[in-house]
Amino acid sequence: MSAPSLNNAIHGLYAITDPALTPDERLLPAAEAALFGGARLLQYRDKIASRDQRQRRASQLRALCHEYDALFIVNDDPVLAAEVGADGVHIGQSDGGIAAARALLGEQRVIGVTCHGDLALARDAARAGADYLAMGRFFPSSTKPHAPAAEIHCLKQACEEFHLPVVAIGGVNPDNAPLLIQAGAASVAVIEALFGHSDPADIEAAARRFSTLF
Repeated sequence: MSAPSLNNAIHGLYAITDPALTPDERLLPAAEAALFGGARLLQYRDKIASRDQRQRRASQLRALCHEYDALFIVNDDPVLAAEVGADGVHIGQSDGGIAAARALLGEQRVIGVTCHGDLALARDAARAGADYLAMGRFFPSSTKPHAPAAEIHCLKQACEEFHLPVVAIGGVNPDNAPLLIQAGAASVAVIEALFGHSDPADIEAAARRFSTLF
């Protein structure tokens, strides 16, 4: 299957893998369960695997995402994203910047940027050509417990100010996600509330709960 259209693609459930929750042989079954349950984007996030492992897994995940007409995003590594033909990359504030990522990936790929709860960072990212803005953490997170907290009113302001999709992240679960969607979030990014389940059937069920919120 060809890559999904990038037009209006940043919407719905955004699943993010985690090497502690989706290690080795669990990665592909867990990712497929999330996609089968309705995830529209999937981000490969793994800072501990070897380069060869990351390239192989990213290639496998890209193929899987395109079977489900979902976008495949690589975390923090524009070079890897380019190598495997990912649909885009998600970068933090210290990952080389949007211009460098754009030079590697071209105009047709998605670049998302972490903006925490800082509207000034969001404005900078929007001016620099980001395709979506990720804001959070909005709730306590076991994955990133020390990430700076963000306020719902900042999410609402960002959604009103920028003509870009805003992705809400940080401790999101099916019970608190409606607050973020009501504030204007185009998408919610989820790690623990999806991949904290060990059974793929439970991952699929959780994904369906999130997907019905949109």
